[in-house]
Amino acid sequence: MRTAGLNAVKTAVGLAALLGSVHSARAQDPVRAPDPKNGAVIIAQGIGTGVPACAQCHAFNGESDGSGAFPRLAGQSAVYLAKQLRDFASGIRNSAVMTQLARSMSTEQIADVAAYYANMNAPFPPLKPLDPTLIMRGKQLARVGSTSDQTPSCNACHGPDGAGEPPDIPYLAGQYSPYIALNLQMWQRGFRKNSPESMAAVASRLSPGDIQAVSAFYQQVRDSLAASVPSEGH
Repeated sequence: MRTAGLNAVKTAVGLAALLGSVHSARAQDPVRAPDPKNGAVIIAQGIGTGVPACAQCHAFNGESDGSGAFPRLAGQSAVYLAKQLRDFASGIRNSAVMTQLARSMSTEQIADVAAYYANMNAPFPPLKPLDPTLIMRGKQLARVGSTSDQTPSCNACHGPDGAGEPPDIPYLAGQYSPYIALNLQMWQRGFRKNSPESMAAVASRLSPGDIQAVSAFYQQVRDSLAASVPSEGH
C-alpha cells in the first residue's frame, strides 16, 4: 500500500511538471507576426464585427482623398499606426468614428492593417496651391520655431521638414493641411491626450494663424517624404 501511494505521488508530481513545462513553453511562444495580406482583406472588405472597409475613407493604398478629412496613411510607421488605433480604442484619442471602429478590432487585426498601410507608397494627388506667404511663415515655425513664445521647431521631433522619426513619430511632409490643422486644434482643446507632455504643450502655444501656416508648409513638402517611404510599396 505504501509503495502504491508513493508511486501515485510520483505520477502526480511528474504530471504536474509536464503540464508546467507545456504551459511555460506556450508562454514563451513568439508573438504572432503582423500579416499585411490579412490587413489588405480588412482594408478592402471590413470585418464582420461592424468595421467597414478602411478603404472607404483612407483608400486602398492609404492616399485618402485629398480633402483633408481623412489622413494620409501610406508609408506611415506601422508602430505609430497601431498605437493610434489602440489609443482610439482606449479613449485616449477621441473620435466619433474611429473610437468605435478600433474597439471592434482585435490586437492582431490592428497590427495587420497597420503593417499593410506602412508598406504603401501611394502617389500624391494634385492639390490647390496654398498662399506662399502662409507657407513661408510655416517654414519658419517648422524649421526654427518661435523665440517670442519659446515654441520649439516642429522638425526637432518630426525630422527634417517633417519626414518623420520612425517608429514612434509620424511624418508630416505631404500630410493634408486641413488634417494637420484639425489635430493641432484637437490638442489645444484636449480631445487628443496621447502626448500631453509634447504635442499638447506645443499646440497650446500656437495661434490660429500659426496652425494654418505650419499645416500649409507641411502639405507642400514632399521631397523629404519621398525619400523616407519604402520604394517597394504597391
